[in-house]
Amino acid sequence: MNWQIFKQIYSHSKLSEKRSAAFEQNKSARYVIYGLGIFIILYLIFIAVMLALIANNSRSITGIELISGLLPFLLAFDFLARFAAQQTPSQLVKPYLLLPIPRHTSIDCYLLSSMLSKGNWIWHALYVPFSIMSILPHQGLWVALIFLLGMWLIEVINSQWYLLVRSLINISYAWWLLPLAVYGLVAIPAFTGKHVGIEHFFNFYSEHILTSWAFIGIPLVLVVLFLINRHVQYFATWNESAGEGTEKTALNARMSFLDKYGEIGQYMRIELRSIVRCKNIRKSVTAAVILVFVFALLLSFTSFYDNPFMTSFWLIYCYVIFGAMILSRVMCYEGNYIDCLMVHHNNIFHLLRAKYILYGSFLLVTFLLLMPTVFTGKCTIFALIAYGLFVAGPLHILLLQMAVYNKQTMPLNTKFVGKGTMENNWMQVVIQLFVFFVPIFFIRVMHLFFSDVIVYSILSAIGLAFIITNGFWIRNIYQRMMVRRYSNMEGLRASRD
Repeated sequence: MNWQIFKQIYSHSKLSEKRSAAFEQNKSARYVIYGLGIFIILYLIFIAVMLALIANNSRSITGIELISGLLPFLLAFDFLARFAAQQTPSQLVKPYLLLPIPRHTSIDCYLLSSMLSKGNWIWHALYVPFSIMSILPHQGLWVALIFLLGMWLIEVINSQWYLLVRSLINISYAWWLLPLAVYGLVAIPAFTGKHVGIEHFFNFYSEHILTSWAFIGIPLVLVVLFLINRHVQYFATWNESAGEGTEKTALNARMSFLDKYGEIGQYMRIELRSIVRCKNIRKSVTAAVILVFVFALLLSFTSFYDNPFMTSFWLIYCYVIFGAMILSRVMCYEGNYIDCLMVHHNNIFHLLRAKYILYGSFLLVTFLLLMPTVFTGKCTIFALIAYGLFVAGPLHILLLQMAVYNKQTMPLNTKFVGKGTMENNWMQVVIQLFVFFVPIFFIRVMHLFFSDVIVYSILSAIGLAFIITNGFWIRNIYQRMMVRRYSNMEGLRASRD
């Protein structure tokens, strides 16, 4: 690969960030992200100290064996966390496909930059303190350095694995079977052998991962994943930029029952058609349903979240997920046709009310998916109703506040080569953190002073009060948005693909 081309493409990526219409908003959000990053690093250091103390006090296991046994869990968590923070390189290479350079050069450059990303070093906030406290005193400096190098290579492999899976999933949801199959194979030691269970799982990997043979196999796995990735990324990017492989979806139903609701009904029809016809919106809704289904099964049939605090958290999470994925991006998708919406007075007001009603009704899907928690005794029907009303009331109203601040257009269908996939201003970060965490503490504080029936009655009353007065709150959002309409429209137009 030509290193001069790599340096040029890398400098282009940095310039594209600065020239983005959302650069000023990203600067504001960066302070919040830095704060979260510092918290995560401190938390990993704390975990490292705890693990080092365990290894030092144990006579039967070394520090490297302890990390080896925990590594499958750490890598699985890292894989899932990357969905929230890491994009695929193929989203950035469209301008280079027509240049007179070797066809895989731009893909190779971005894959290499993803391997050298600072994100692959975050877990060293755990590995470095652990190696200093546990490996260095007992096994020496060279073993500690080789351990840190090996852990970095494993993180790079995990980043390439994530890029491969994420790119395939963007093509078809059927590719979710690939990570499920891989992690299913990883979990086999927990269900085989004489002593099945988590202890046997831990012992198996503590003996077989970080061995001398592993340091021969790790570079080989990295090379194989890199070669597979460069072909998958190139195919997916070229296929989409050439307009091939687009899904043809038709919605024949007229949904005439919405006619009686006037303009609000028309906007509800548009929203439903957008969900069916537009790939990005459809994937967000599908992902929300899948997440709710998975967490409903975990809550119902496992003991992972049996304590009241975690049960409350995941119930709120399941209800909020639709709003967090769609309502927090209100006006981002509409930025593709914002000029049409601004033609008539009150169009945006009716649009906001339609979204509020439609995604409030989607909570019925969440309610049905969470019903197994009632049948298994993990939750009462009154609690499910109370949480649903509370989310549909103040939390959905709060998420709709993003209509005032969002001014970056999100593509309706383009995924791989879109310029932007997320409105990343500080207000969105604050509101999403608020709706996920603050209600939980509010509910837990009430549980300290009142019985469950009173707590759920209060939540229901608050939710119903906001639902009944939704017109007032949405009118307030609409009026504040109109004050900012020119700057918002300028941002939405500038950020279109």
